[in-house]
Amino acid sequence: MAATNAFRVEGVVTAVLPQNDLYRVRLANGHELLAHLTGRTRRGGVALVAGEKVNLELSPYDLSVGRIRLEEKLNL
Repeated sequence: MAATNAFRVEGVVTAVLPQNDLYRVRLANGHELLAHLTGRTRRGGVALVAGEKVNLELSPYDLSVGRIRLEEKLNL
């Protein structure tokens, strides 16, 4: 997913899935999608819980999958 084509939205984690740091996230418009942590965030040792607000990066080609970006929180 190229950074120039991606757009950012906010969402809330609704479920933490057991496989490979996957999370189910609900957007403000009610749309639910699967999201994973970016590599840099995953290396930082971040673990999210249900109910936490996150920033997502979505590709215009597939709106059912996103990347969770937490660089602002981590100061990386």
